[in-house]
Amino acid sequence: MSTPRKRVTQQDIAKMTGVSQATVSLVLNGRSDADVRISPETRERVLKAIRSTGYVADPIARRLAARHNRILGVFTYEPVFPSGTADFYHPFLVGIEECAESIGCDLLLLTSAPVVDGRRRIFHQDNRLRLADGCVLLGRSLDPAELGRLLVEGQPFVSVGRRDDAGGPVPYVGVDYASATAALVRRAVAVGHTRLGYVGTGEGPESWVDRKAGFAGAVTAARVSGEHVTVAGRTAGEVLDAVLAAGVTAAFVEEYADGVALVKAARERGLAVPGDLSVLALGDPTRATETMDLTGYRIPRRAMGWQAVEVLSGLLEGSDAPTQRLLPCEPVDGATCAPPATTT
Repeated sequence: MSTPRKRVTQQDIAKMTGVSQATVSLVLNGRSDADVRISPETRERVLKAIRSTGYVADPIARRLAARHNRILGVFTYEPVFPSGTADFYHPFLVGIEECAESIGCDLLLLTSAPVVDGRRRIFHQDNRLRLADGCVLLGRSLDPAELGRLLVEGQPFVSVGRRDDAGGPVPYVGVDYASATAALVRRAVAVGHTRLGYVGTGEGPESWVDRKAGFAGAVTAARVSGEHVTVAGRTAGEVLDAVLAAGVTAAFVEEYADGVALVKAARERGLAVPGDLSVLALGDPTRATETMDLTGYRIPRRAMGWQAVEVLSGLLEGSDAPTQRLLPCEPVDGATCAPPATTT
């Protein structure tokens, strides 16, 4: 069995060429120094030694010397592949990869983080976050304490998804869920619905809070009835019972999969969707489910990933461009919203 080849260091290059390690470092980084005059001959001798040995600079050392090693970290709070949510996360990752490639950066997927209470944690004993110049954070909800620590320590990062302040403004590229949901409410009202229902949690992750806020604000502005129907601990049939008991004719479903289940439960009882009940989905599937032509909107996931890298690059370059962006959603006409069978 062959013996692994010893890694060549700057000190080795220095010994081979008869110069100081500082000189090697200056040559490597293409820099000059008033106190260290490097002749063209010496510079060429060092470069020749570097080429002949196949020397590769240590990424941490290069980062200290040049501040950037053109490696961007990607940290995911939930596993993204292979899993039932792979299709949901895939467009984010595509956008991240494409933008990183366009600016000449490599990606480092940080997967060694320990799982605590079912979720990964950024900070741990073997944390490799600082191998990267900065990091893109991806997950349904992020730990505010970890976001606060990143801000305090000055570690550049950008969240995919809007995040509340965590001891300071959090850089993010999110979605304007409030406006997209409000637009759906106005659409339902325009075709005659006066009793609308928000089906979901409406609390917890910022994305759910924003959806509920958009629904509530638009319902108030339109002067129609707005009910909140929770799905927690309920079967699809029980959710349907609650929707019908409240007199709701248009259900705005927080999770796409719950919308599919609601449509199926209604049709199994002989109800017409959208005639007897309109169902509107507030986003894309986040868990495995069959697809339906639901009325609603699409989340610009690929663009979010791309722009998260753009914002991170701006932070690293010291740009004064805004570090918080909200992107519009794409309306989906679908086939599950129509005038109610009877208006009230």
